[in-house]
This record gives sequence, structure tokens and C-alpha cells, in this order.
Amino acid sequence: MENVVVTGCPRASIEDAAALGEYGTATVHEAQGRTGFLGPRLRPAWPGARIGGTAVTVLCWPGDNLMIHVAVEQCRAGDVLVVATNSPSSDGLFGELFATALARRGVRGVILACGVRDVADLREMGFPAWSTAVSAQGTVKATAGAINVPVVIEGQVIHPGDVIVADDDGVVRVPRAKVPEALELSAARVAKEEAARQAFREGELGLDRYGLRDRLAEFGIEYVSYEDYQGARERS
Repeated sequence: MENVVVTGCPRASIEDAAALGEYGTATVHEAQGRTGFLGPRLRPAWPGARIGGTAVTVLCWPGDNLMIHVAVEQCRAGDVLVVATNSPSSDGLFGELFATALARRGVRGVILACGVRDVADLREMGFPAWSTAVSAQGTVKATAGAINVPVVIEGQVIHPGDVIVADDDGVVRVPRAKVPEALELSAARVAKEEAARQAFREGELGLDRYGLRDRLAEFGIEYVSYEDYQGARERS
């Protein structure tokens, strides 16, 4: 691992990141072609949080949170701290003291490919955190890592300055260069879903609205009366 702190990384627009956060992970994930989802293992420490911010990335050693201390200085308002480890770890690298320092700098939340602790305190102070584990296991501050380098979490490569969207459904990454497109596509998807929602309220079925009824035969689906179905079972 190269022990480096990269400074001055370009970031996506903070306003655009916040707007994507309002759309939520499911909408953004679908809008950008069902890509960018960090998988089901990343779960919120407490329910109800929703954020969109720009990534400051951290690469740590397992059980060692030295580089999170280093990363705090690199964070600014609107950022989301994204922490990966160079091999699997469930240790609690992040807790309430880190959250206090990051909240003071206007950081919107943290994404951890490892453990989080002090969950009750995080909930009480309203600091959002997503992690792959909850663990009281403590850490050391002994081994150098890297800040603002590309990191991989659950198969997704996250670059500093990318947008991170997170809510109760999980975490999604939007590449910095694709943020304007993701915003446009998310807005279009929301409008489309609202039209469908209104149609469903009025009684229309998804089978008809999405043109599925005429395709059922293609899927090999056939309608059979109860009597014919029972008769066929008895004869078999």
C-alpha cells in the first residue's frame, strides 16, 4: 500500500450531491442503469437517515483507525467519509468521537466497509453511518494507509469526489463525471413513477400499464380454471 494523503481532489457539486440524496438510493441506482449499488451488507446504524455527499476515501489496515484521524483534516462541509480496509475487517473503527469531529466540519455521514460502534450515541446525535458490522471491538493507531485514493467496497470502485447516496435501502455510488446525467435520469424516473402511482390509485393494473398482459404467453404463462387444474392434478 502506498502511504499517501492526496489533497485538493476535485469534487462533484455539493448541491448536486444533496439533490441526488433526496432522490434516494433505489431511484438513483435504477436511473443510472442499475449500477453503483454497494450491496446489501452495508446497513445504517440507525433508521431514517438519508444523505448525498462527496466522497473522501480512506484506506485503513484491519483493526487500525490511524488514517481516519488523518482523514478528518481533509474533510469539508458536504463530504461523506468512505472507509475501506485492505483486507476484511469487522472491528469497530468508527464511533461517537469521530462523528463529533466530522459533524463539526459539516460532514454528512460515513460509509464503513468494517465495523461501527457507539450506535446509540450516533443515533442520539443524528450522525448517519452505514457499515458492514456493528462491533465494540477496539482498534489501534499504528499503521499508515492512504487518503483520497480509489477504494473498493463490495466490488464497487469509489474515487474521491464521487457522489455517495445512502438511506435505509443501502448505499449507491455515482461517478463524479456522471452526476449531471444521474440527476436528469433520476428526475425523469420520479416523474414516471408518480404517473404510475396515480394510475394505480385509479385502479389500473401493472399488467396493462407496463404492457405485460400481451407478453404473458411469451413467458409460458397460461390461465387455467380451478376445475381443470384440479382435474389435471388428479390424472397425473
